[in-house]
Amino acid sequence: MERIVLAYSGGLDTSVAIPWLEERYNAEIIAVTMDLGQGKELEAVRDRALATGALRAHVLDLREELARDYILPSLKADAVSKDRHTLATALGRPLIAQKLVEIAEIEQALAVAHGCTGKDHDHVRFEVTVHALNPKLRVIAPAREWGMTRAEAIEYARARRIPVPATLDSPYRTDANLWGRSIECGVLDDPWSEPPEDVYTLTKSPAQCPDEPAYVEIAFEHGTPTAINGVSMPLVELFASLGTIAGAHGVGRIDLVENRLAGIRSREIYETPAALVLHAAHKELQKLVSTRDLDRFSRTVSIQYADMIDNGLWFTPLREALDRFVESVQQRVTGVVRLKLFKGDCRIVGRKSPFALDDHARSARIAVCS
Repeated sequence: MERIVLAYSGGLDTSVAIPWLEERYNAEIIAVTMDLGQGKELEAVRDRALATGALRAHVLDLREELARDYILPSLKADAVSKDRHTLATALGRPLIAQKLVEIAEIEQALAVAHGCTGKDHDHVRFEVTVHALNPKLRVIAPAREWGMTRAEAIEYARARRIPVPATLDSPYRTDANLWGRSIECGVLDDPWSEPPEDVYTLTKSPAQCPDEPAYVEIAFEHGTPTAINGVSMPLVELFASLGTIAGAHGVGRIDLVENRLAGIRSREIYETPAALVLHAAHKELQKLVSTRDLDRFSRTVSIQYADMIDNGLWFTPLREALDRFVESVQQRVTGVVRLKLFKGDCRIVGRKSPFALDDHARSARIAVCS
C-alpha cells in the first residue's frame, strides 16, 4: 500500500485530508506536525491525527531552526514585502517542506501532501521546495483537488466525527509561528469591511493600550538581535518577549490586499509585533553604519530577497549568493536601537554603534575602501 506524508496542522483542511487521502488513494497516511512557535499543544494535535486515521504521527520541534536558519537571514536582509509584510507564513513553508521530504525518505513514502488551496502562494512554496529537494516525490494538495467549499468540508468532518476547530460561525483560516500570525476568510473576504476585534490575539486595540509609552532598547551584534533592555537572551525567547511587549502596546497589526503569484488579489490580516519592531530597528542600525551607495544597493537586495521568500525560492543558488552579500554587510551592524511604542505606533528615538558613520573622517575612509 502506498504511503503519503501529510503536513498536519490539526485544522479543518488537514484533518479532513486524512480520511480523504485514505479513500482517494488507498494509502497509509503519515502525519507530521511541526512546532514553529504557533502556541498550540501539539501532543493533542498528534492524538487527533491518530484518532482520525493516521498510521503514525510525528511531532517535530523546529522553533530554533526556524529562528536561526530562516527568520534571522530574512531579518538581516531587511526582507519586507509590499513595504509592510514581514513574511512570517512564507518563511515557515520551506522548512515544513524540507521536513516533509526528510520524513518521506525515512517512511519510504512516494508522495507528500499539504493543506493549501490553489488561491494563495503556499501551494507554490511547498511544491517548488519539495521538487528542489527531491524531484521524485509526488506532491498532493487535497484541498485544491476535492472541490469542497469550507461549509462542505466542515460537514464532511462532522459526518466522519472528526473534531475540528473551524465552524460556520467562525470560519477564519489562520497560520502562526514565531514571527507572526496571518488571518483570512470569513468577513475578511470583503476588503471594505473593518476587521472585527476578535481576529486579533497577539495585539491589543490601540484604544485598550496603556496611556504611557514603552521604551525598548534592542542590541544587535553583526546583525543578530541579542538583548532587550540590556538582558541577553536566545532568539526564540527574544522574539517571544519582544512580541509580548509590542503587542501590549498595539504594535504589529497589518491589513493588506495581496497581489498573489497566481494573479489573485486577496485580503489578509497579519499580526507581527516582534517582527515589525525588529525590522524597524535593524534597518535603522544598518543605515547608521553603511555608506550611501551601500545602503541604496542593500535596499535593492532586500526587495529581491523578499520576493524570493514570497515566491518559494528558498533552496536556490540565488538565495545562497544573496546571503553572502548580506553577511558581508552585517559585519558592521552592531549597536543599540531605542524605540518608543505607543498605542499602535512604533518609532525610532535613538541609535548608537561603534561603527556609526557620524565621524566625517571615518565616513571618508569607509567610502574610499568600499
